[in-house]
Amino acid sequence: MSDPWVALEPGADPAERVRMLRRAHETFTEAGTVPRPVRSVVADSWRRSARAGVGPDGTASVELLDGDLGAYRAEHPLARVMPLFRELLGTFAADGEHLLAVCDTHGRLLWVEGHPSTRRKADRMNFVPGARWAETAVGTNAPGTAVAVDRPVQVFAAEHFIRRVQPWTCAAAPVHDPRSGRVLGAVDITGGNGLAHPHSLGFVQAVARAAESQLALLLPEQPAVDMPELSALGRDEAQLCTAGRRVRLSRRHSEIVVLLAHRPEGLSGDELLCALYEDESVTPVTLRAELARLRRTLGPGLLASRPYRLTVPVESDVAVVERRLETGAVTAATRAYPGPLLPGSRAPAVVRLRRRLADGLRSALIARRDPDLLADWAHAPWGEEDLDVWRALATVRSTASVRARLAALESELAAPAAWPRPTTP
Repeated sequence: MSDPWVALEPGADPAERVRMLRRAHETFTEAGTVPRPVRSVVADSWRRSARAGVGPDGTASVELLDGDLGAYRAEHPLARVMPLFRELLGTFAADGEHLLAVCDTHGRLLWVEGHPSTRRKADRMNFVPGARWAETAVGTNAPGTAVAVDRPVQVFAAEHFIRRVQPWTCAAAPVHDPRSGRVLGAVDITGGNGLAHPHSLGFVQAVARAAESQLALLLPEQPAVDMPELSALGRDEAQLCTAGRRVRLSRRHSEIVVLLAHRPEGLSGDELLCALYEDESVTPVTLRAELARLRRTLGPGLLASRPYRLTVPVESDVAVVERRLETGAVTAATRAYPGPLLPGSRAPAVVRLRRRLADGLRSALIARRDPDLLADWAHAPWGEEDLDVWRALATVRSTASVRARLAALESELAAPAAWPRPTTP
Protein backbone atom coordinates (compact mmCIF):
# COMPACT_ATOMS: atom_id res chain seq x y z
CA MET A 1 0.00 0.00 0.00
CA SER A 2 1.26 3.52 -0.80
CA ASP A 3 2.06 5.89 2.05
CA PRO A 4 -1.06 7.98 2.87
CA TRP A 5 1.08 10.90 4.03
CA VAL A 6 2.95 11.37 0.73
CA ALA A 7 0.39 13.85 -0.61
CA LEU A 8 0.45 15.98 2.52
CA GLU A 9 2.86 18.67 1.36
CA PRO A 10 2.83 21.96 3.32
CA GLY A 11 1.33 23.87 0.42
CA ALA A 12 -1.55 21.46 -0.14
CA ASP A 13 -5.14 22.50 0.30
CA PRO A 14 -6.00 22.23 4.04
CA ALA A 15 -9.29 20.43 3.40
CA GLU A 16 -7.56 17.84 1.22
CA ARG A 17 -4.86 17.36 3.85
CA VAL A 18 -7.51 16.63 6.47
CA ARG A 19 -9.23 14.12 4.17
CA MET A 20 -5.90 12.38 3.62
CA LEU A 21 -5.29 12.31 7.36
CA ARG A 22 -8.68 10.70 7.91
CA ARG A 23 -7.76 7.96 5.47
CA ALA A 24 -4.36 7.58 7.11
CA HIS A 25 -5.96 7.29 10.52
CA GLU A 26 -8.35 4.62 9.28
CA THR A 27 -5.49 2.71 7.69
CA PHE A 28 -3.17 2.69 10.68
CA THR A 29 -5.71 2.52 13.52
CA GLU A 30 -6.71 -0.98 14.58
CA ALA A 31 -5.23 -2.62 11.52
CA GLY A 32 -7.35 -5.46 10.22
CA THR A 33 -10.49 -4.27 11.99
CA VAL A 34 -13.26 -1.83 11.16
CA PRO A 35 -11.74 1.68 11.25
CA ARG A 36 -12.77 3.96 14.10
CA PRO A 37 -14.38 7.29 13.20
CA VAL A 38 -12.16 10.31 13.71
CA ARG A 39 -13.14 12.17 16.87
CA SER A 40 -14.27 15.77 16.37
CA VAL A 41 -11.59 17.17 18.69
CA VAL A 42 -8.95 15.46 16.53
CA ALA A 43 -10.49 16.44 13.19
CA ASP A 44 -10.73 20.08 14.30
CA SER A 45 -7.11 19.97 15.43
CA TRP A 46 -6.01 18.46 12.10
CA ARG A 47 -7.72 21.33 10.28
CA ARG A 48 -5.95 23.92 12.42
CA SER A 49 -2.64 22.11 11.94
CA ALA A 50 -3.12 22.01 8.17
CA ARG A 51 -4.01 25.70 8.05
CA ALA A 52 -0.85 26.43 10.04
CA GLY A 53 1.21 24.69 7.36
CA VAL A 54 2.47 21.85 9.55
CA GLY A 55 3.99 19.03 7.49
CA PRO A 56 3.68 15.31 8.33
CA ASP A 57 7.47 14.91 8.52
CA GLY A 58 8.08 17.96 10.65
CA THR A 59 9.75 18.07 14.03
CA ALA A 60 9.70 20.32 17.07
CA SER A 61 12.27 23.08 17.30
CA VAL A 62 14.09 23.84 20.54
CA GLU A 63 13.49 27.49 21.44
CA LEU A 64 14.85 27.68 25.00
CA LEU A 65 18.39 26.52 25.69
CA ASP A 66 20.45 26.03 28.84
CA GLY A 67 20.58 29.27 30.84
CA ASP A 68 17.54 30.78 29.12
CA LEU A 69 15.50 27.69 29.90
CA GLY A 70 16.62 27.61 33.52
CA ALA A 71 15.86 31.28 34.11
CA TYR A 72 12.46 31.01 32.42
CA ARG A 73 11.49 27.91 34.40
CA ALA A 74 12.55 29.49 37.69
CA GLU A 75 10.22 32.45 37.12
CA HIS A 76 7.29 30.51 35.67
CA PRO A 77 4.21 30.11 37.94
CA LEU A 78 4.08 26.35 37.30
CA ALA A 79 7.48 25.94 38.95
CA ARG A 80 5.66 26.30 42.26
CA VAL A 81 3.58 23.17 41.65
CA MET A 82 6.28 20.95 40.12
CA PRO A 83 6.72 19.15 43.47
CA LEU A 84 3.00 18.35 43.35
CA PHE A 85 3.23 17.11 39.76
CA ARG A 86 6.16 14.86 40.70
CA GLU A 87 4.35 13.53 43.75
CA LEU A 88 1.14 12.70 41.88
CA LEU A 89 2.50 11.69 38.48
CA GLY A 90 6.18 10.90 38.97
CA THR A 91 5.83 7.35 40.30
CA PHE A 92 3.08 6.59 37.78
CA ALA A 93 5.34 7.75 34.94
CA ALA A 94 8.39 5.85 36.17
CA ASP A 95 6.56 2.60 36.89
CA GLY A 96 4.66 2.65 33.60
CA GLU A 97 7.68 3.73 31.52
CA HIS A 98 5.89 7.00 30.71
CA LEU A 99 6.93 10.65 30.79
CA LEU A 100 5.66 13.55 32.85
CA ALA A 101 5.81 16.79 30.85
CA VAL A 102 4.78 20.35 31.63
CA CYS A 103 4.48 23.10 28.99
CA ASP A 104 3.78 26.83 29.09
CA THR A 105 0.90 28.64 27.40
CA HIS A 106 2.91 28.77 24.14
CA GLY A 107 3.30 24.99 24.09
CA ARG A 108 7.00 25.10 25.02
CA LEU A 109 8.06 22.13 27.15
CA LEU A 110 9.53 23.28 30.46
CA TRP A 111 10.01 19.92 32.17
CA VAL A 112 10.16 16.38 30.74
CA GLU A 113 10.80 13.68 33.35
CA GLY A 114 10.25 9.94 33.67
CA HIS A 115 11.61 6.57 32.71
CA PRO A 116 15.18 6.86 31.28
CA SER A 117 14.67 4.61 28.26
CA THR A 118 11.43 6.38 27.38
CA ARG A 119 13.20 9.72 27.63
CA ARG A 120 15.87 8.54 25.21
CA LYS A 121 13.19 7.55 22.71
CA ALA A 122 11.42 10.90 23.19
CA ASP A 123 14.70 12.75 22.62
CA ARG A 124 14.73 11.43 19.05
CA MET A 125 11.56 13.40 18.24
CA ASN A 126 12.69 16.49 20.21
CA PHE A 127 10.21 15.92 23.02
CA VAL A 128 12.68 17.65 25.32
CA PRO A 129 12.71 20.67 27.66
CA GLY A 130 12.80 23.91 25.69
CA ALA A 131 11.15 22.46 22.56
CA ARG A 132 7.99 24.07 21.21
CA TRP A 133 5.13 21.59 20.95
CA ALA A 134 2.41 24.08 20.13
CA GLU A 135 -0.26 22.80 17.76
CA THR A 136 0.78 25.42 15.18
CA ALA A 137 4.35 24.06 15.28
CA VAL A 138 3.96 20.26 15.35
CA GLY A 139 0.27 19.66 14.80
CA THR A 140 -2.08 17.60 16.93
CA ASN A 141 -0.57 16.50 20.25
CA ALA A 142 -2.00 16.44 23.77
CA PRO A 143 -0.10 19.29 25.47
CA GLY A 144 -0.21 21.61 22.45
CA THR A 145 -3.86 20.92 21.68
CA ALA A 146 -4.92 21.14 25.33
CA VAL A 147 -3.46 24.65 25.50
CA ALA A 148 -5.02 25.57 22.13
CA VAL A 149 -8.56 24.53 23.08
CA ASP A 150 -8.28 25.14 26.85
CA ARG A 151 -9.60 21.73 27.87
CA PRO A 152 -8.24 18.25 28.65
CA VAL A 153 -7.25 16.25 25.56
CA GLN A 154 -6.11 12.69 24.96
CA VAL A 155 -4.43 11.84 21.64
CA PHE A 156 -3.97 8.23 20.54
CA ALA A 157 -1.30 6.95 18.15
CA ALA A 158 -2.32 7.79 14.55
CA GLU A 159 -4.38 10.74 15.73
CA HIS A 160 -1.09 12.67 15.99
CA PHE A 161 -0.57 14.92 12.99
CA ILE A 162 3.16 14.29 12.60
CA ARG A 163 4.20 10.81 11.53
CA ARG A 164 7.11 10.30 13.94
CA VAL A 165 4.85 10.96 16.94
CA GLN A 166 2.31 8.29 16.01
CA PRO A 167 3.83 5.46 18.09
CA TRP A 168 2.95 7.52 21.17
CA THR A 169 -0.20 8.17 23.21
CA CYS A 170 -0.55 11.20 25.47
CA ALA A 171 -3.07 12.94 27.74
CA ALA A 172 -2.86 16.53 28.92
CA ALA A 173 -4.94 19.09 30.81
CA PRO A 174 -4.54 22.87 30.97
CA VAL A 175 -3.65 24.57 34.24
CA HIS A 176 -5.16 27.99 34.96
CA ASP A 177 -4.22 30.94 37.10
CA PRO A 178 -6.75 30.65 39.97
CA ARG A 179 -7.31 34.42 40.06
CA SER A 180 -7.38 35.57 36.45
CA GLY A 181 -8.46 32.29 34.84
CA ARG A 182 -5.78 32.59 32.14
CA VAL A 183 -4.07 29.44 30.89
CA LEU A 184 -0.60 29.05 32.43
CA GLY A 185 0.27 25.89 30.50
CA ALA A 186 -0.56 22.19 30.64
CA VAL A 187 0.48 19.04 32.47
CA ASP A 188 0.93 15.97 30.27
CA ILE A 189 1.59 12.25 30.56
CA THR A 190 3.14 10.66 27.46
CA GLY A 191 3.99 7.05 26.69
CA GLY A 192 2.89 3.99 24.79
CA ASN A 193 -0.29 1.94 24.55
CA GLY A 194 -0.58 1.70 28.33
CA LEU A 195 -1.96 5.25 28.35
CA ALA A 196 -4.80 4.46 25.95
CA HIS A 197 -7.27 3.91 28.80
CA PRO A 198 -9.81 6.75 29.27
CA HIS A 199 -8.86 6.87 32.96
CA SER A 200 -5.53 8.41 31.92
CA LEU A 201 -7.32 11.58 30.85
CA GLY A 202 -9.35 11.75 34.07
CA PHE A 203 -6.17 11.25 36.08
CA VAL A 204 -4.23 14.05 34.43
CA GLN A 205 -7.27 16.36 34.67
CA ALA A 206 -7.49 15.71 38.41
CA VAL A 207 -3.78 16.52 38.75
CA ALA A 208 -4.31 19.84 36.91
CA ARG A 209 -7.19 20.76 39.23
CA ALA A 210 -5.05 19.87 42.26
CA ALA A 211 -2.32 22.15 40.91
CA GLU A 212 -4.78 25.04 40.56
CA SER A 213 -5.90 24.54 44.15
CA GLN A 214 -2.28 24.49 45.29
CA LEU A 215 -1.54 27.68 43.35
CA ALA A 216 -4.47 29.39 45.04
CA LEU A 217 -3.00 28.54 48.43
CA LEU A 218 0.49 29.68 47.42
CA LEU A 219 -0.59 33.05 46.01
CA PRO A 220 0.44 36.01 48.17
CA GLU A 221 -2.24 37.68 50.21
CA GLN A 222 -4.08 40.49 48.50
CA PRO A 223 -2.63 43.89 49.38
CA ALA A 224 -4.35 45.68 52.22
CA VAL A 225 -4.93 48.74 50.01
CA ASP A 226 -8.56 48.77 48.90
CA MET A 227 -8.95 48.60 45.12
CA PRO A 228 -12.41 49.73 44.05
CA GLU A 229 -14.35 47.14 42.07
CA LEU A 230 -16.77 48.16 39.35
CA SER A 231 -19.61 45.91 38.15
CA ALA A 232 -21.25 47.15 34.96
CA LEU A 233 -21.98 44.05 32.87
CA GLY A 234 -25.59 42.97 32.52
CA ARG A 235 -26.94 45.99 34.42
CA ASP A 236 -28.04 49.51 33.47
CA GLU A 237 -26.81 51.02 36.73
CA ALA A 238 -23.27 50.11 37.71
CA GLN A 239 -22.18 49.28 41.23
CA LEU A 240 -18.90 50.48 42.70
CA CYS A 241 -17.48 48.79 45.80
CA THR A 242 -14.98 51.06 47.52
CA ALA A 243 -13.74 51.67 51.07
CA GLY A 244 -16.06 49.02 52.44
CA ARG A 245 -19.23 50.46 50.93
CA ARG A 246 -21.35 49.70 47.87
CA VAL A 247 -22.36 52.64 45.74
CA ARG A 248 -25.11 52.27 43.16
CA LEU A 249 -24.49 54.79 40.40
CA SER A 250 -27.06 56.55 38.25
CA ARG A 251 -27.09 55.73 34.56
CA ARG A 252 -25.05 58.80 33.60
CA HIS A 253 -22.61 58.32 36.47
CA SER A 254 -22.29 54.66 35.49
CA GLU A 255 -21.25 55.69 31.97
CA ILE A 256 -18.68 58.17 33.28
CA VAL A 257 -17.07 55.74 35.72
CA VAL A 258 -16.99 52.93 33.14
CA LEU A 259 -15.20 55.18 30.64
CA LEU A 260 -12.73 56.54 33.19
CA ALA A 261 -11.98 53.03 34.47
CA HIS A 262 -11.34 51.97 30.88
CA ARG A 263 -9.09 54.99 30.29
CA PRO A 264 -7.02 55.32 33.49
CA GLU A 265 -4.87 58.04 31.90
CA GLY A 266 -7.96 60.24 31.87
CA LEU A 267 -10.11 62.19 29.40
CA SER A 268 -10.32 65.86 28.70
CA GLY A 269 -13.64 67.67 29.07
CA ASP A 270 -14.14 67.74 25.30
CA GLU A 271 -13.28 64.03 24.97
CA LEU A 272 -15.69 63.08 27.75
CA LEU A 273 -18.41 65.28 26.24
CA CYS A 274 -18.11 63.51 22.86
CA ALA A 275 -17.93 60.11 24.56
CA LEU A 276 -21.12 60.61 26.57
CA TYR A 277 -23.58 62.61 24.51
CA GLU A 278 -25.14 61.96 21.12
CA ASP A 279 -26.62 65.46 21.20
CA GLU A 280 -23.92 67.93 20.21
CA SER A 281 -25.90 70.78 21.78
CA VAL A 282 -25.04 69.56 25.30
CA THR A 283 -22.72 72.14 26.85
CA PRO A 284 -19.57 71.70 28.97
CA VAL A 285 -21.49 73.35 31.83
CA THR A 286 -23.91 70.40 31.87
CA LEU A 287 -21.02 67.93 32.01
CA ARG A 288 -19.24 69.84 34.79
CA ALA A 289 -22.42 69.82 36.88
CA GLU A 290 -22.77 66.05 36.35
CA LEU A 291 -19.15 65.50 37.38
CA ALA A 292 -19.61 67.61 40.50
CA ARG A 293 -22.54 65.41 41.56
CA LEU A 294 -20.49 62.30 40.82
CA ARG A 295 -17.61 63.59 42.95
CA ARG A 296 -19.95 63.96 45.92
CA THR A 297 -21.33 60.45 45.33
CA LEU A 298 -17.90 58.82 45.16
CA GLY A 299 -16.47 60.63 48.14
CA PRO A 300 -13.37 62.78 48.52
CA GLY A 301 -10.23 62.18 46.52
CA LEU A 302 -11.47 59.57 44.02
CA LEU A 303 -12.26 61.80 41.01
CA ALA A 304 -9.69 64.29 39.73
CA SER A 305 -9.84 66.80 36.88
CA ARG A 306 -7.56 68.18 34.14
CA PRO A 307 -7.89 65.59 32.78
CA TYR A 308 -10.87 63.89 34.38
CA ARG A 309 -9.62 60.63 35.85
CA LEU A 310 -9.98 58.20 38.73
CA THR A 311 -7.15 58.66 41.23
CA VAL A 312 -6.76 54.95 42.03
CA PRO A 313 -6.83 51.84 39.82
CA VAL A 314 -10.29 50.32 39.51
CA GLU A 315 -10.86 46.63 38.79
CA SER A 316 -13.87 46.25 36.52
CA ASP A 317 -15.73 43.19 35.30
CA VAL A 318 -15.18 44.53 31.78
CA ALA A 319 -11.40 44.37 32.26
CA VAL A 320 -11.65 40.84 33.67
CA VAL A 321 -13.45 39.57 30.54
CA GLU A 322 -11.01 41.42 28.27
CA ARG A 323 -7.96 39.90 29.99
CA ARG A 324 -9.36 36.40 29.82
CA LEU A 325 -10.15 36.76 26.13
CA GLU A 326 -6.66 38.08 25.43
CA THR A 327 -5.10 35.02 27.05
CA GLY A 328 -7.44 32.59 25.28
CA ALA A 329 -9.36 31.59 28.42
CA VAL A 330 -12.71 31.59 26.61
CA THR A 331 -14.57 29.46 29.16
CA ALA A 332 -13.43 31.68 32.03
CA ALA A 333 -14.31 34.83 30.03
CA THR A 334 -17.81 33.49 29.39
CA ARG A 335 -18.35 32.74 33.07
CA ALA A 336 -17.35 36.30 33.94
CA TYR A 337 -19.86 37.79 31.46
CA PRO A 338 -23.35 38.18 32.97
CA GLY A 339 -24.58 40.29 30.07
CA PRO A 340 -23.87 43.32 27.85
CA LEU A 341 -22.20 46.41 29.24
CA LEU A 342 -24.79 48.95 30.48
CA PRO A 343 -27.32 47.63 27.93
CA GLY A 344 -29.58 50.69 28.15
CA SER A 345 -26.80 53.21 27.53
CA ARG A 346 -26.72 55.19 24.31
CA ALA A 347 -23.49 57.04 25.11
CA PRO A 348 -21.40 56.65 21.91
CA ALA A 349 -18.21 55.46 23.64
CA VAL A 350 -20.12 53.01 25.84
CA VAL A 351 -21.96 51.62 22.81
CA ARG A 352 -18.61 51.05 21.05
CA LEU A 353 -17.09 49.37 24.10
CA ARG A 354 -20.20 47.23 24.63
CA ARG A 355 -20.19 46.07 21.00
CA ARG A 356 -16.45 45.39 20.95
CA LEU A 357 -16.59 43.27 24.10
CA ALA A 358 -19.64 41.27 22.98
CA ASP A 359 -18.29 40.74 19.46
CA GLY A 360 -14.93 39.59 20.80
CA LEU A 361 -16.56 37.08 23.13
CA ARG A 362 -19.06 35.71 20.63
CA SER A 363 -16.33 35.37 17.95
CA ALA A 364 -14.23 33.39 20.41
CA LEU A 365 -17.21 31.15 21.21
CA ILE A 366 -17.92 30.50 17.54
CA ALA A 367 -14.26 29.67 16.92
CA ARG A 368 -14.12 27.39 19.98
CA ARG A 369 -17.20 25.38 18.83
CA ASP A 370 -17.96 24.21 22.35
CA PRO A 371 -21.65 23.18 22.27
CA ASP A 372 -22.28 24.02 25.94
CA LEU A 373 -20.76 27.50 25.71
CA LEU A 374 -22.61 28.22 22.47
CA ALA A 375 -25.88 27.00 23.98
CA ASP A 376 -25.42 29.19 27.06
CA TRP A 377 -24.97 32.25 24.83
CA ALA A 378 -27.78 31.35 22.43
CA HIS A 379 -30.30 30.87 25.24
CA ALA A 380 -29.30 34.02 27.12
CA PRO A 381 -31.49 37.12 26.56
CA TRP A 382 -28.74 38.81 24.54
CA GLY A 383 -28.17 35.74 22.33
CA GLU A 384 -31.73 34.74 21.50
CA GLU A 385 -31.52 36.37 18.06
CA ASP A 386 -27.81 35.93 17.42
CA LEU A 387 -28.01 34.18 14.07
CA ASP A 388 -24.30 33.42 13.76
CA VAL A 389 -24.19 31.76 17.18
CA TRP A 390 -27.30 29.69 16.44
CA ARG A 391 -25.75 28.56 13.15
CA ALA A 392 -22.54 27.59 14.95
CA LEU A 393 -24.58 25.73 17.57
CA ALA A 394 -26.49 23.85 14.88
CA THR A 395 -23.24 22.48 13.45
CA VAL A 396 -22.15 20.96 16.77
CA ARG A 397 -25.50 20.19 18.44
CA SER A 398 -28.10 19.61 15.77
CA THR A 399 -31.10 18.83 17.97
CA ALA A 400 -34.65 19.34 16.76
CA SER A 401 -35.14 22.38 18.99
CA VAL A 402 -31.91 24.02 17.78
CA ARG A 403 -32.79 23.43 14.14
CA ALA A 404 -36.30 24.76 14.67
CA ARG A 405 -35.04 27.91 16.37
CA LEU A 406 -32.47 28.47 13.62
CA ALA A 407 -35.08 28.06 10.90
CA ALA A 408 -37.38 30.54 12.68
CA LEU A 409 -34.56 33.07 13.03
CA GLU A 410 -33.57 32.78 9.38
CA SER A 411 -37.19 33.27 8.39
CA GLU A 412 -37.68 36.26 10.70
CA LEU A 413 -34.49 37.96 9.60
CA ALA A 414 -34.92 37.04 5.94
CA ALA A 415 -31.52 35.35 6.07
CA PRO A 416 -30.43 32.66 3.61
CA ALA A 417 -31.33 29.21 4.84
CA ALA A 418 -28.03 27.62 3.75
CA TRP A 419 -25.95 26.71 6.77
CA PRO A 420 -23.33 24.00 7.26
CA ARG A 421 -25.04 20.81 8.31
CA PRO A 422 -23.13 18.22 10.33
CA THR A 423 -22.07 15.06 8.58
CA THR A 424 -23.88 11.86 9.45
CA PRO A 425 -21.77 9.64 11.74
